[in-house]
Amino acid sequence: MMSAEVKHGPFIETRSGLRFHPLEPKAADIRISDIAHALSNQCRFSGHTREHYSVAEHSVRVSNLLEEQGYSKEMQLWGLLHDASEAYLVDLPSPLKQHPAFAFYYEAEAEVMRQVCIRFWMPEEMPDVVKEADAILLATEVRDLMPFHAEHWAKLTHNPLDEKILPWDPEFAREQFIERFREISE
Repeated sequence: MMSAEVKHGPFIETRSGLRFHPLEPKAADIRISDIAHALSNQCRFSGHTREHYSVAEHSVRVSNLLEEQGYSKEMQLWGLLHDASEAYLVDLPSPLKQHPAFAFYYEAEAEVMRQVCIRFWMPEEMPDVVKEADAILLATEVRDLMPFHAEHWAKLTHNPLDEKILPWDPEFAREQFIERFREISE
């Protein structure tokens, strides 16, 4: 006889050992340690950076930028967790995400993010200031981490930061993510 949990549907086992149902996510199953671990092991740009640069590091940098710009801890938390769904669904390259055939992925991603917002008491819609900080980091990452062919990145609308990114190793990125979460959620 199958347990009710097994009947519930497809799941992934998280780093903490939980069964997480990415197509039926529940806020109670979301752990900051799982998010930090998964995102620290996922490389931005589908792994096509010059060296490993994790989604966790990107998220910490977005959060730090929002702090430098004087935004509230709530906005800084949104910056830290803006890609949290990728801990459970992984990130898809933008050309795939934009294709109509991937509408199902968008729906799943939106629901995981909704549950992240519930879990961490955040407004459900990503604030524009977070989108702006994310775009500034994108321009900086492209400059510092990609081969950079200008014609590939013509749609970039923001100037990069002055600071050059020197990527962290995954373990350090995980630690920084958790430390940043503690700083802004106290």
